[in-house]
Amino acid sequence: MIETVKTLCALAGVSGWEDEVRDAILEQALPYADQVETDAMGNLYVFKKGAVTPARPVMVCAHMDEVGVIITGYRENFLRFAFVGGVDRRVVIGKRVFLGPEKLPGVIGLKAIHLTEEEERTNKVPALEELYIDIGAESEEEAQKLVRLGWRGVFESSISEFGNGFIKAKALDDRVGCAAMLELIRQELPLDTWFVFSTQEEVGARGAGVAAERIKPGFAVILEGTTAADVGGVEKGQEVCFLGRGVVIPFMDRGTIAHRESWQRVTEIATENQIPWQVKEKIAGGTDASSIQRRGTGARVVTISAPLRNIHSPASVGKLSDIRLMPKLCRLVLEDLAHGV
Repeated sequence: MIETVKTLCALAGVSGWEDEVRDAILEQALPYADQVETDAMGNLYVFKKGAVTPARPVMVCAHMDEVGVIITGYRENFLRFAFVGGVDRRVVIGKRVFLGPEKLPGVIGLKAIHLTEEEERTNKVPALEELYIDIGAESEEEAQKLVRLGWRGVFESSISEFGNGFIKAKALDDRVGCAAMLELIRQELPLDTWFVFSTQEEVGARGAGVAAERIKPGFAVILEGTTAADVGGVEKGQEVCFLGRGVVIPFMDRGTIAHRESWQRVTEIATENQIPWQVKEKIAGGTDASSIQRRGTGARVVTISAPLRNIHSPASVGKLSDIRLMPKLCRLVLEDLAHGV
């Protein structure tokens, strides 16, 4: 599974431009799928026949898109841009990006430290308008020929394992969830399952809402990456969750309150099977669950996440042991559902 995570993280898939990721997932899923569909939003639907058929469809969802940049204008021989999704301006200065279908390289820049006042250096986060992307153009005319307005850009992908079972990469949120779903698709399943690889989660969980309207699930599991702030200097109680302590099964985030009985049952399954799990100790973030549970007649939703440090940055960090637990627990949840059919 970890090799699949690495493969998917290396791909470009900023919200609205998920094609490269979708094509790679489809190639891996197709030999095991009973049905494959897409829609106008770019969602990928993979149906896998199981041992039993539930009364209402069961859906497992992970999003393909990642945060990045979008080109909004020209600034002489440089490019103006905005962020796609929630990106911390403090972490992008000096980072490489790759723009458009040709993956033209550029660097996010800011005026030199020698030209700043002390107040700027110590007490101010640069405004977006102060940042630019340098593509090595020598004039605005050249920049216009090389890059079109509206092109997306991804952060440079540098993937590595380090330390005691850690992995660093861009887009771990949510390629870990996509990899977990591919792991499940390769298996014989206990019940019929729709796997949805959704689009545009990072800009408002848009694709998942369309998918939920289409499938009308009675129960949905969302496989995600979630914020971990277990680092030095963070006040106790503000860490949200911790790497190395297992999967995260949140009872609430900013967009969703998990279905109470389903959340209880999933945590019981994890405990019964000695799968380490934790909750989010701070109400933060949001997932596709917020869109799925509100569509049609509603769906029972539960999220299973991997804790990630530096989320939405060019260098997110996860623990391999946590990531590997995601498909294991999801499989057990599907088996439990099958017993109740």
